[in-house]
Amino acid sequence: MKRLLHSLALGWICALVVAAPVSGADREHQQMMADIRMLQEQGMRLNLMLGTLDTTLQTLLTRLDAQDDASRRAFADQKLAVDNVAGQVRIVREKIDETNVRVSSLSQEVESVRVGMSKLRAPRLTQLAVDPETGLPTAATGVGMQASVPVAPIDPGISPQRMYQQAWGDYATGQWALSIQGFEAYLSAFPRSELSDDAQFFIGDNHYANGQFQEALAAYEQVITGYPDGDKVAEALYKRGLTLGRLNEPELARQAFEQVVRNHPDDNMANLAQQALDRIER
Repeated sequence: MKRLLHSLALGWICALVVAAPVSGADREHQQMMADIRMLQEQGMRLNLMLGTLDTTLQTLLTRLDAQDDASRRAFADQKLAVDNVAGQVRIVREKIDETNVRVSSLSQEVESVRVGMSKLRAPRLTQLAVDPETGLPTAATGVGMQASVPVAPIDPGISPQRMYQQAWGDYATGQWALSIQGFEAYLSAFPRSELSDDAQFFIGDNHYANGQFQEALAAYEQVITGYPDGDKVAEALYKRGLTLGRLNEPELARQAFEQVVRNHPDDNMANLAQQALDRIER
């Protein structure tokens, strides 16, 4: 124990002896250590502040995501509402269009009744031997003579739809001449009907089915020129090409088929016209 105490005392004395010359360097070292501890503390504070900022930023991002989701849901709801309103507007427009069609049909029926009544009051109707528009004879009669053939008046109670269906029924049963008369009467009574282009088209089909290709060609051309916005133009062009083929006009037929493919590519007639062109090329 004494030896241990003696050794400690010697060590302490040596330390004092050694430390005495370097007291100035020790103070500088202590200052540097203090600065280092201060920097460490500042670093810890900065790390703490960064952690706080990171937490705050994450909170803000979470809130922004929530607001973004809410905005998307609100936009989706608004879009759905707009789509619903647009659908309702479309339905209203369709009903208005349907009402307009019905009003037009009723107007035509009223006009038919008026025309029928006026014809019923007429004492007698005759048919001229020569058509004043074409100059062609209407019957086998002498020049300058009138054929005393009464013209049947239009039934004042018939509707445009029924008159059209009667003419179409005659076409479907192969009564070509009677069907042509029915469609011509329909066009005369209801020239502005939405089925006027269809009636003119079926006049051509009647002539075509009856082998009267020149008359069929004229009827189809009347559809093309007289009803350019109708839904029968593409089919009339296609049938015009077929008719020209029957009349041995292959080049004109090819031009008609090309016009269908070029001007009505989305119509079903375009496929048939292309097949006809392929046959011509072969």
